[in-house]
Amino acid sequence: MALMWWPVAVVGVTLLVAAIAVAALVRTKGTDRQRLQLANTIRLTRLPEYRSVVRRQLQATVLVLVLAIPLFVAAVLAGARPTEPVLDATGSQRRADIMLCVAAPVTDESTGTFLSYFADRVSAYDAERIGLTSTNRRVIPLTRDYQFAAGRLGDYAQPSAAGNQRPAFSPAVEYGDYSPSVADVLALCLTGFPDFETRGDTQRSVVYLGPGELGDDGDDGVSLYSADEVAEMARQAGARIDAVATPGRSTAVLSSVTAATGGQFARLDPARLPAQLDGILTDLRESDETAERRDAPAVLLAVAAAVTALLGVALMAVRR
Repeated sequence: MALMWWPVAVVGVTLLVAAIAVAALVRTKGTDRQRLQLANTIRLTRLPEYRSVVRRQLQATVLVLVLAIPLFVAAVLAGARPTEPVLDATGSQRRADIMLCVAAPVTDESTGTFLSYFADRVSAYDAERIGLTSTNRRVIPLTRDYQFAAGRLGDYAQPSAAGNQRPAFSPAVEYGDYSPSVADVLALCLTGFPDFETRGDTQRSVVYLGPGELGDDGDDGVSLYSADEVAEMARQAGARIDAVATPGRSTAVLSSVTAATGGQFARLDPARLPAQLDGILTDLRESDETAERRDAPAVLLAVAAAVTALLGVALMAVRR
């Protein structure tokens, strides 16, 4: 259980502690005036009737304290808006699909670092699926076979093997009047999600590494998608696009698509690439926890109602 308005709980508990301290430590003038001098008090306090009254008062005080404190705490916590994760149809927390989208050459050092980063972390995943797409091939379809995914990512990340694996990663294809674009690559990565035409109950994320533009400056071929079309495609799929742009090309398309889908855009810093990816994944988790939680006051309200009823019954029993 998480609290949406946690300062409310902090203030409430602080006031409770302060009230208890004041009641225990501060003596009022009214209390001193009520203490009258009486004779033969020892004989009075030995009377059974007197002891019975004192015992009932002590029991009532203890009951009020024991039950009122949890009642107050439950009310304060309920007022702080407790939340819980939204569960899917199977009763599990919402799963996540992560599609790695690599447009940079597999032989680049940054690509090796990128793939090694996820190869090292995929074994710690629980309900996530991970996949890998290059500019023209689905290298690893979405899978929860973490051993397989880690092995494949690690193979492509090895500098000695990257050159030999290049045809399998992104085979060279010659086109006539078609010119691949970054928007086309992102669209290909988005189609790796099952039923990508509609939003599902699975969190979807594309993590892109590559240049802001593909092809040569003089290439006059036609591409398939524009930045706006890819952004709309991502919104329909319920996916966000995060991007780390390699240097040397314009990044207008990447920055606009990431902004439109609520993702993060970063320019590649080879020395800080793992930290940049940490920031992307942390923001991804935090945004999902904020968006996919619902109010859950039922337990606290039930506790408060039960304590209230118990308090009333207990006081009636003490008075008898």
